[in-house]
Amino acid sequence: MRKLVAFLIFSFLFANLSQAQQPGGGAPGAKPGAPGGRPSGPPPAIGRAFGKVTDSTGQPIAATAVVLKSTVDPTTKKKKLVLIKGMDTKANGEFNFEDLPIVQPLVVRLSATGYKSQDVSFTIIPAAAQTTPGQSSNPFGAMPSFEKDLGSLKLQTDVAQLAAATVTAKTPPMKLELDKKVFNVSQNIVSAGGTGVDVMRNVPSVNVDIDGNLTLRGATPTIFIDGRPTTLTLDEIPADAIESVEVMTNPSAKYDASGGGAGIVNIVLKKNRKQGYNGSISAGMDSHGQPNALVGLSLRQNKVNFTLNGMYNGMNPKTIGSTDRYTILHDTTTHLLQSDLQRTHGHFMFGQFGMDWFVSNKTTLSASYLRVDGSFKPTDASNIRTVILPPGSDSSVIYSLRSANNDRVFHVNGVQTGMKHTFDKKGEEWTIDGSFFDVNSSLSSLYTTDYYAGQPGGSIAYTTRQLQTGTAAPRFYTIQTDFVDPLGEKTKIEAGLRTSIQKLANDNNTFTLDDKGDRTLNTLGISDYTSTSDVYAAYVNFTSAIGSFGYALGLRGESSRYTGDLLNTGQHFHNSYPTALFPSVFLSQKLKHNQELQLSVTRKINRPGFFQLIPFTDYSDTLNITRGNPNLVPEFTYNTEFSYMKTFPHNNTLLISAYYKNTTNLITRYQDSGVNPIGQPVLINTYENANSAYTVGGEITSTDNITRWWDISLNVNVYNSHINTENLQQASQAALWSWFGKFNSNFKIPGNFTVQLTAIYQSKTNLPVNLNNNQFGPPGNVQQSSAQGYIKPYYGFDLAVKYSFLKQNAASITATMTDIFRNRWSDQYSSSPFFSQEYDRLKDPQLFRVVFAYRFGKMDLNLFKRKSMNGQGMGDAGSSMQQ
Repeated sequence: MRKLVAFLIFSFLFANLSQAQQPGGGAPGAKPGAPGGRPSGPPPAIGRAFGKVTDSTGQPIAATAVVLKSTVDPTTKKKKLVLIKGMDTKANGEFNFEDLPIVQPLVVRLSATGYKSQDVSFTIIPAAAQTTPGQSSNPFGAMPSFEKDLGSLKLQTDVAQLAAATVTAKTPPMKLELDKKVFNVSQNIVSAGGTGVDVMRNVPSVNVDIDGNLTLRGATPTIFIDGRPTTLTLDEIPADAIESVEVMTNPSAKYDASGGGAGIVNIVLKKNRKQGYNGSISAGMDSHGQPNALVGLSLRQNKVNFTLNGMYNGMNPKTIGSTDRYTILHDTTTHLLQSDLQRTHGHFMFGQFGMDWFVSNKTTLSASYLRVDGSFKPTDASNIRTVILPPGSDSSVIYSLRSANNDRVFHVNGVQTGMKHTFDKKGEEWTIDGSFFDVNSSLSSLYTTDYYAGQPGGSIAYTTRQLQTGTAAPRFYTIQTDFVDPLGEKTKIEAGLRTSIQKLANDNNTFTLDDKGDRTLNTLGISDYTSTSDVYAAYVNFTSAIGSFGYALGLRGESSRYTGDLLNTGQHFHNSYPTALFPSVFLSQKLKHNQELQLSVTRKINRPGFFQLIPFTDYSDTLNITRGNPNLVPEFTYNTEFSYMKTFPHNNTLLISAYYKNTTNLITRYQDSGVNPIGQPVLINTYENANSAYTVGGEITSTDNITRWWDISLNVNVYNSHINTENLQQASQAALWSWFGKFNSNFKIPGNFTVQLTAIYQSKTNLPVNLNNNQFGPPGNVQQSSAQGYIKPYYGFDLAVKYSFLKQNAASITATMTDIFRNRWSDQYSSSPFFSQEYDRLKDPQLFRVVFAYRFGKMDLNLFKRKSMNGQGMGDAGSSMQQ
């Protein structure tokens, strides 16, 4: 606790001192006259404006001359109208300009025969400059946009002065909103050449364990890709293909109620829609001798945008570990000591192709295809010492060496489609999205155990060999439609429908091999099943504001059902859950000096899975015998969160949150004793509904731009959790206070060098409940529920150095080392009335990786442009000026 207090005091003092310092110091050698040390030079051209020209009756006017001008001469800096580009409207009256500067006033002049000319003024202003205390068109924050729909512009006989329009600037490296955190991973050099696991280690609020499993405030969140559920694991997603990560700790009624209130982590993949041809390539190698390479391409021509990403990632991780376990069954105590060395040789390949068709300025059709292929050959060598202490007899000692040789192959195919249509009314839009993911995975595992006659390394008394084979073919179908209707400047209503279907097919078999290699099927190790789970949902969300007070009221209804068949026994199972309602309430109060308060309350559900429900005992893994419980009921969670956010000058932010989660009928693992069909005593892992559980905590997230060359981010989460298991005839574990901290610092030093340091600390905490692992694994080392154990404290440091060179820093070399002091041990303790176990592991300490990257920008693609007589073509804004 003294460490925690010292850490918090240091964090607050550091944050306040950094916010008090104005970034005017600049980097060494910064030129005077640049306010705040910010770089001078031409503003970036990343904006887009479009609209439609009509007459007074609303009919489109074709061939209207649309000229874009700047009100400031870029050479003399004096006020003067300077021509930038121009075009004619198409037959439907539409026009479109792209690559507009973002920090200077612009004017669009409309001229057509028979109509009076009209000017439309607008200025692209950075987002921070738009924030006015007490003003909130959207009280819960808005996604950054580079686009401005100027709407239908009517040419009349009388000149009408139109209001100025603004376009927001690009997203900062980390944007904190009260309903989510948006992390721009393009600034994260530690993850270069890695996977999604490396990215998540730098995201606020998110903790990643040694196996790549995510926890968010002590629970397992739902992972989305581009706003949709996915079958991919984090280590199957290349880090360099990720644009940003959105963390939602308390999602509204717009999102799925499933997941037990653990939150949502949405991974947004890269997509470039700038005109022309853009791309990047990278290649690297780590200290285990495994290569990685990535290619990203984007082509935007007229109405069509193409994106292509491809990656290869070799893998050769190394894990060491040990197990110390006591088991007590029928008055016999067994003491097991085991040391492990695990290696995995393999690779995976990731590919994504996407296309956007801009049918008009208001309608966009999108489609993408995703393919992931992986092949892994994990090996595990275990030295085991087993001491058996029967009652009234002498103990016996058995030494053995078990080797596991696995061969895992998987293929993932995913298709996503979407349509977005905006209406003439500002903010009114309709979207339709659909996705399909298909996985085919196979696993073959050969376990060979040599039992020694005496000490280890001596003569072998006998050998046993067991072969496990398995296939899995999950499929996910999702279709969703959403509609947004603005009822006023600060009021809107959202509604949507969603259908999600999940189909699973698994076939697992266990064989005993004799000396000749002949197989004998173990009937107790057969697990062959299929299942289908359907979830149907509808929601409505009403958002409005009264002055500086905003509110959003949502209601979601969900119903679900599942069916399943155990093909090896002929058993059929089915269940239906009636429609349940899930309200959400969000309240927001803006205060003076860029401060804001928010209160949110939601209700969530976590339904038991098929294999958690079927009363079938699976003996295929002798160290992890499982049985479902048909009496399980869904668990319901109420989430309450109160937040305070303060925005300081230069986009420095401070977010403080307090939260409370209460769950009834928590689904948790439970261990019981039994006897297998051949009369041997065994431990059986099953599932039960605990009475209740709660988590209460507080979180602080701060981002500080100390100078032009130094920025930091800090996240500290303090929480207390408890599970009431009195109904399970076992004592509840005492409530445990824990805390988690994450610190990230970026330095820009002379010579185009960037240094990034990341540090994490996790105190003693309860084991998470029911981690969702979407993969096969060898038997052994079962992680118990949080009612039966804890994780010991651990910490770690990562360091990266990046050097940029060539024109516009188009090339870079990044060197990274993770866990530089070998501190990231995973040490777990678990117990039940039948056993106690301590299990520790260390994976890939001091892993060194070097990555070279090169990006190339916009190219002249006039050879590819389709020519037309009137210069029409969406995005070809300058065609009429080039004739």
